[in-house]
Amino acid sequence: MAENSQQNAADCASRLEEMSVNEEATGNGPIPGEDVVTPWNVESATDDGVDYDKLIKRFGSSKIDEELISRFEKITGKKAHHFLRRGIVFSHRDMHTILNLYEQGKPFYLYTGRGPSSDCMHLGHLVPFMFCKWLQEVFDVPLVIQLTDDEKAIWKNLKIEDAIKLSYANAKDIIACGFRKDKTFIFSDLEHIGTNPAFYQNMIRIQKCVTFNQVKGIFGFGDSDPIAKIGFPPTQAAPALSSTFPFIFKNKKVPCLIPCAIDQDPYFRMTRDVAPKLNHPKPALIHSTFFPALQGSKTKMSASDNNTAIFLTDTPKQIKNKVNKHAFSGGRATVEEHRELGGNCDIDVSYQWLRFFLEDDEKLENIRKGYSSGEILTGELKKELIEILQKIVAQHQEARSKITDEILKEYMVPRDLSFV
Repeated sequence: MAENSQQNAADCASRLEEMSVNEEATGNGPIPGEDVVTPWNVESATDDGVDYDKLIKRFGSSKIDEELISRFEKITGKKAHHFLRRGIVFSHRDMHTILNLYEQGKPFYLYTGRGPSSDCMHLGHLVPFMFCKWLQEVFDVPLVIQLTDDEKAIWKNLKIEDAIKLSYANAKDIIACGFRKDKTFIFSDLEHIGTNPAFYQNMIRIQKCVTFNQVKGIFGFGDSDPIAKIGFPPTQAAPALSSTFPFIFKNKKVPCLIPCAIDQDPYFRMTRDVAPKLNHPKPALIHSTFFPALQGSKTKMSASDNNTAIFLTDTPKQIKNKVNKHAFSGGRATVEEHRELGGNCDIDVSYQWLRFFLEDDEKLENIRKGYSSGEILTGELKKELIEILQKIVAQHQEARSKITDEILKEYMVPRDLSFV
């Protein structure tokens, strides 16, 4: 048995040494003149923001095209989410495989996560959960949500106890999105892994398959980084293996679909390379673009800078003041010039945010034409956004106020999710 284990580990290591030429596991280090996109840092190389077409080529994923969207609608019988229609969810790995499974009536599950770095989430944090909730409704499948409080304890140097508290606070915001309790399991890494042997065992299996050189190449770790960072990626990879949750999947090898922002892709390129060696299917992925800060694509949205984002605890007055004062404008210097030349929707944050939160395609197109022609002024565009954001945040606050500690516990207790 020991010899077999050593051979398996050697096979995995040998396989991963080929990652430099493997589509699934290309390196993630900085490239001069290119956008920096890692799980911890996103910096655009130009004032135009991240070049997503270049990123698709660099990461080796596939663009979501009209053919895939049409197939999605045909198989599910549902109109594609406006994130898909507008290219906000823009890239994928093996989404056709997931559609094949759904078409054949075969099972799969959803896996997504949140790194709780503050006790208050903002609208940018809400976006992926809005899409994930829609996917759960369309496919009617189990969902596991990982709260990587261990990651934040490492990167943000938080106390373990404080990181767990942030997980609880963020979990209430996530539950308020409306996820089905009978189909959703939310867990804190710092609390759950120690009680679930299968989770830790899969972490070890993954760790044995990834060499030190490869984890440095994929994630850009340096020699002075703490070993906690180097050891973390298998923790995020493990939930993509269904055997990590025997109380849900009864140890069946079930495929997984991971909705995430494109910066999280390095974790799952690694996972997709390792999974077949561990007798599991490769997880499929569907990637979203980044949500811009109020000050524009060159500015980082930060939980520590209250003026870069709209937080889910903001009042209607705070929302109005933030948008009016801080939302980067694509308008002209004067009203006369704006009427003559029109505004630039590509850089105007109010319009970009409307692409995320205004579901009516016809109304959005009319706004685009009106602003681009100069018929709609910047103040009018901001007013439209303010009204929509105030409604979304108010609805969320009402829903969250009803999430008691008992309800939170019901979502976070390991249990059977009626998986068949």
